[in-house]
Amino acid sequence: MATRQKAAPVELDIQGMTCAACASRIEKVLNRQPGVQQATVNFATERARVALGDPATKVEELIEAVERAGYGAAPHGGERDAKAPERMFLRRFLVAAIFSVPAVVLGMGVDARWAMFATWALVTPVQFWAGWPFITSAVRKARMLEANMDTLVALGTLAAYTFSVWALYNDEHVYFEIAAAVITFILLGKYFEASARGRAGAAIRALLELGAKEARVLRRGVEVMIPAAEIQVGDHFVVRPGEKLATDGVVVSGSSAVDESMVTGESVPREKGPGDEVIGATINAHGSLVVEARKVGADTALSQIVRLVEEAQDSKAEIQRLVDRVAGIFVPIVIVIALGTFAAWMITGHRLGESLIPTVAVLIIACPCAMGLATPVTIMVGTGRGAQMGVLIRGAEALERSRGIDVVVLDKTGTITEGRMHVTDVVVDTWNRGVVSEHELLEHAAGVEAGSEHPIARAVLGHAKQAGVAIPVAEGFAAHGGSGARATVNGREVFVGRPAFLAEHGSMSCAELDERRQALEAEGKTVFAVGWDGRVRGLIGVADRIKSSSAAAVQRLGTLGLEVVLLTGDNEATARAIAREAGIVRVIADVRPERKAEVVRELQAEGKRVAMVGDGINDAPALATADLGIAIGSGTDVAIEASDITLVGDDVMGVPTAVHLARRTFRTIVQNLFWAFGYNAALIPLAALGAINPMLAGMAMGLSSVSVVTNALRLRRVEPFRG
Repeated sequence: MATRQKAAPVELDIQGMTCAACASRIEKVLNRQPGVQQATVNFATERARVALGDPATKVEELIEAVERAGYGAAPHGGERDAKAPERMFLRRFLVAAIFSVPAVVLGMGVDARWAMFATWALVTPVQFWAGWPFITSAVRKARMLEANMDTLVALGTLAAYTFSVWALYNDEHVYFEIAAAVITFILLGKYFEASARGRAGAAIRALLELGAKEARVLRRGVEVMIPAAEIQVGDHFVVRPGEKLATDGVVVSGSSAVDESMVTGESVPREKGPGDEVIGATINAHGSLVVEARKVGADTALSQIVRLVEEAQDSKAEIQRLVDRVAGIFVPIVIVIALGTFAAWMITGHRLGESLIPTVAVLIIACPCAMGLATPVTIMVGTGRGAQMGVLIRGAEALERSRGIDVVVLDKTGTITEGRMHVTDVVVDTWNRGVVSEHELLEHAAGVEAGSEHPIARAVLGHAKQAGVAIPVAEGFAAHGGSGARATVNGREVFVGRPAFLAEHGSMSCAELDERRQALEAEGKTVFAVGWDGRVRGLIGVADRIKSSSAAAVQRLGTLGLEVVLLTGDNEATARAIAREAGIVRVIADVRPERKAEVVRELQAEGKRVAMVGDGINDAPALATADLGIAIGSGTDVAIEASDITLVGDDVMGVPTAVHLARRTFRTIVQNLFWAFGYNAALIPLAALGAINPMLAGMAMGLSSVSVVTNALRLRRVEPFRG
């Protein structure tokens, strides 16, 4: 039976949303459409992400459903003016202010009939042009028997305006200036919100702009300048000093240092030569490179980073889902409170105009715009700042879980250590000190190892080259499965490998070398012997070297109040040696990759909230099992999919920064929600009692939204955690 193909997610740009309730409404509409598996709509990013269960579902049908609900939609990725909402609100605010200022002066300072008619004339364009978006939004909702925050604004200002027209001809006091002032203040708040949302998404736009615009592609040996977007996999392109790399690839020829700080956050350029991988949009510092394109378009590392951050900004934490549910029932409750306020004032003997003022104030003050912005804008700013620092936060859930973490489990190889073998010790037989030097020992060992692809062989060759040893040409190389190798070097048959392997081939050792070997092995190092002419001539010790930043990172995790555990498949001695150097107390060694997830579960059974840090490949099950998975590495697909947070660079110092940023972001969300809910809870009763008039209510509502956005924008100043 044929397997049903899974459809790719669809992204839509949404137009016409004015509040979180609008986003909730569109979300419900999309989720009711046939073939839709799950739809989420983000008010802050003005985007819908739709997961389709049926590949036959057409995007046009989804757009039509959104338009029937009274909003606009278009496929994401087309031409879109991100500044359009900001300019629209600014234009309407300026017009409203021009008419409102004289209206307020006349309405509150001149007690004459001509002034009332003049005020009416000034306020009318404010009400029906500047405030038109609120009215149309309220009408859309009314057709669906629903209400949103714009409903409150429209009802309040239209009530004040309509009553004032009636009062003008019935010798009652008019309140035209209140309607105009409220609309003006709310438009100012909307302008600040739109401006802040634009700034919050600046990190993503900046990332997208980092890519190279053109590339020098080799066509039959000739350099041809083409747009970078036209590069194909397999093309060879030239990168000159100071130029950006056009796309991800592998160096074919040339050598240089490449500044990868914009992707990895590391300030020191990395040396690159033939066979080394390079990342698109990074900068070639010096020297020329010829690079073969391996990934283009959406497959590049930069595109994956952008996609991940956009998904994180579209995600919702449980706390935001609660806010959405509250917002859905909040507006009807406020309307009931407003009607109750009006009835109470009328019953207690107040005139119609006197009863209308607190009713309008309740409607205005209750606009929960700040609630709708509190979480999505904070997530946008936090995840955008994280992307700039090389910390990719997968979603709002990761932010929420980060606050409860109390144990960080670190994988050893590639996380704490560099993941590559290095020569740490070269020991020459004391009997042969005058005959065999370190240089000669390395020369013979490197001659044999030149024929091997083993990681230890590469370590020996690298060390020999650094020591200035010329690698001799060996003959008759033969490897002996996991024990060692032999070859003829400079006319001698040389053996390199385990001491037992050399003993089997007649090479004698001495007590001093045996004692030194045991001491090196106790330090967790791998030791092999080098011998010729029937004797062991010396020992070479190798080990995976700890990263220079590991000890400082462990110390900073401790400053954050986190217990650090080293988890590794290496033997106890090696693990303890690395742990001592890194400053880690608790060590769990001899753990096979498939059992790492069990260890995480055992820690969770102790009542711990566990963050697992690994390379995202062998550690994938443990990363998925942990309460918070942090992948450290180059930001590969596997690392991204297995983790909640991915560090683009390979520096473990990013772990405390990731935890610190996640905690700060979640704390800011809580602060914003507390302010938004507290504001409404405190001021609605005051408005109902007549202590706040509608004009002050409009000012307070606008300031509430601006304060929430401003608090979120403080995350842009978060720096890497330094303890």
